[in-house]
Amino acid sequence: MLHSASLLLVSLLAALPVNADGLYTKNSPVIQLNPKTYNSLIANSNYTSIVEFYAPWCGHCKSLKPAYEKAAKNLDGLAKVAAINCDDDENKPFCGQMGVQGFPTLKIVTPSKKPGKPRVEDYQGARSAKGIVDAVVDRIPNHVKRATDKDLDKWLGQNEDRPKAILFTEKGTTGALIRALAVDFLGAIDIAQVRNKESASVKKFDVTEFPTLVLIPSADAEPKIYAGDLKKKPITEFLSQAAAPNPDASPRSASNSKPKPKQKSKPASKPTSVVDDAEDLKPTASQGQDETDPSEKPVQVPIPAPAIPTLATPESVESACLTPKSGTCVLVILPETSEPDAALPAHATEALASIAEIRHKHALRGTHLFPLYAVPAINTASKTLREALELADGQTVEIIALNARRGWWRRFSGADADFGAVAVESWVDAIRLGDGTKEKLPEGIVVGVEAESEAEVKPEAEAEVEPEAETVEAEAETKAETEEQGAEHDEL
Repeated sequence: MLHSASLLLVSLLAALPVNADGLYTKNSPVIQLNPKTYNSLIANSNYTSIVEFYAPWCGHCKSLKPAYEKAAKNLDGLAKVAAINCDDDENKPFCGQMGVQGFPTLKIVTPSKKPGKPRVEDYQGARSAKGIVDAVVDRIPNHVKRATDKDLDKWLGQNEDRPKAILFTEKGTTGALIRALAVDFLGAIDIAQVRNKESASVKKFDVTEFPTLVLIPSADAEPKIYAGDLKKKPITEFLSQAAAPNPDASPRSASNSKPKPKQKSKPASKPTSVVDDAEDLKPTASQGQDETDPSEKPVQVPIPAPAIPTLATPESVESACLTPKSGTCVLVILPETSEPDAALPAHATEALASIAEIRHKHALRGTHLFPLYAVPAINTASKTLREALELADGQTVEIIALNARRGWWRRFSGADADFGAVAVESWVDAIRLGDGTKEKLPEGIVVGVEAESEAEVKPEAEAEVEPEAETVEAEAETKAETEEQGAEHDEL
């Protein structure tokens, strides 16, 4: 009798519906999505987001959960961290539409100039909280004006009916926190950043310490100096005296943060030390909930990035990149494998994925980019290039750029073998802009011509950047930010 009752209980439990939340509970800092809320919370948002596509039974997904939730806490108020359960029947078609082929798949969604049509790219970096946070922070949009003594008054005169805030700082880069605040108040408060070396502007607002945040509620109002903790929540409350933040503010921040209409302003004093406020904030069950139109359809997204072309023979390498008239091209020289059909090591796969994603991004934008190719180890040109350029042995992937016409080459050297899309794209952008050091191509590399010993490596910033190439200030500043290793993301 007892045995029969046990069997009945097991049967009843098996018949219960699977928890739609999957790995993440309602109290998780990770926003839980379905196809409809993806459209409203992510695709139409002013914020950068990262979305995990997972299955509850996936071992790698379970292993990622602690780091992903930690990343969500650290990015609170800066960006959105979300997840969707692809094992749920309601979500399966959408996951397929997003090009998900394995679990977990992480995609970073960045707002574009076209509402509802964000840029979607695969995250190929380290599966750690720091790796995820750094990659997302790099992509936070920059709506902060970099003002100087020459143009500050002109900026102040624009949109005179709109409040303005100015951050006076010693830093030359725009931090994640001030960029996130500019997203919060986009269209409500214009925000600028002024370096301490702009003496006329500093004197105009009687600034004596850095960083100092000044709020100008209106053109005829007295400026107010913020004297509180350098954390997002109190700064948001201070700015809210002049205008309310956008309703698109992250769900947790929007539900918990109540503006104080009569915030006291104090004379400039030494700001409180910056600390990471992620530990002070506790997630709420309200995150991930949103009222949507039942008839609303999920946003259409691009197909996954196609693989880059492969140069399988020495002749194909020569004709593509090594003739006297060949311009810039990038080669991913692949490592040797134990068997012809054996899978490539992880770092090589990551390098290929990063290069493919960059190529695909430029194709979608319609911007010029030099050709990018893969060179397998079976191609003898692979060994020739490794020896001539004194690269690592055949066990390691190498990414090089070369220009036979101008006689130079460059090698990608990712820190700690980081072949993620962020690091590789920064390297590619530097080549497009003519930045960085180039090495002279050794004699004998270029076919059909003898290299002259007195040939010099020529800079080609103008040659590599086509007129239609995008030079967005936000992307340039994002690149500069990645160079500050270990910087706190909640600093002004």
